[in-house]
Amino acid sequence: MTAMMRPEGELSIARYLQEPQVGPTAARIVLGAQLRRLRTAADISREDAGRAIRGSHAKITRLERGQVGFKRADLADLLTLYHVLEPERRAEYFELADQANSPGWWHEYNDVLEDWFELHLGLEEAAALIRTYQVQFLPGLLQTEDYARAVTRIGYPNAPQEKVDRLVALRMKRQELLTRPEAPRLWAVVDEAVLRRPFGGTEVMRTQLQHLLKATETLSVTLQIAPFSVGANAAAGAPFSILRFSEPELPDKVYLEQLTSALYLDKQDSIDQYSAVMDRLCTEANTPAQTAEFLKALLDQMG
Repeated sequence: MTAMMRPEGELSIARYLQEPQVGPTAARIVLGAQLRRLRTAADISREDAGRAIRGSHAKITRLERGQVGFKRADLADLLTLYHVLEPERRAEYFELADQANSPGWWHEYNDVLEDWFELHLGLEEAAALIRTYQVQFLPGLLQTEDYARAVTRIGYPNAPQEKVDRLVALRMKRQELLTRPEAPRLWAVVDEAVLRRPFGGTEVMRTQLQHLLKATETLSVTLQIAPFSVGANAAAGAPFSILRFSEPELPDKVYLEQLTSALYLDKQDSIDQYSAVMDRLCTEANTPAQTAEFLKALLDQMG
């Protein structure tokens, strides 16, 4: 079958395989979405698809949502069930599955990485835009090593120093995302109270503020401070992030981090609600230029 004869939407697999910055999480979600499209077009229920791979409808749901990896035998059976028989087309699916099953860079930190946070790392890797609102700590992508060590110790008060060091190293590795070619844009709104908390002491905070000032000079980072005067909106709730992707197969996701777990929301109603809150915060917070002046003033106060 030629490219012009493929079912609508399927060309994205070939295009996706050519993307230079592709991680396993994004590949898994794209492949799952394609399989869902194929199953729906073939008018096959999740129950019937599950039986074809000796599983259940729940397993099909996890595969289609990109929550788990793909066994080659299961993928082969599903493609046959969905009438994808041409060798070239099947080869593209298998190649994408290999990509989806490959370990991400964070694999070397599995000894300290929480399962619920691994998905977020993969989504960050694939994002074109990361919008985040923080009320307790600075965004992990903007923390200095000493600041990260101070706040990590708060989250893991009884952990051995080796674990804390590994978690800090993981955070520093994450930040390479912002300096790679075609880096995603990070747009952060931070509550003023975050900058008033001297985690790690005055010297650590001074260096952190200087780091924030330098970050605001880059094209990939937009930083806004929500002053206390913003009031009700700044107290709208817990911190959250919205991740947007250039790949059409990847829907926007809202990330809500909790103490020992996280929620990932992708229903349109949730996306719209959190986007509206973020838009309001961006409107009422200090502009990026005002934020830079705010940071300079804080540094002057430290002497």
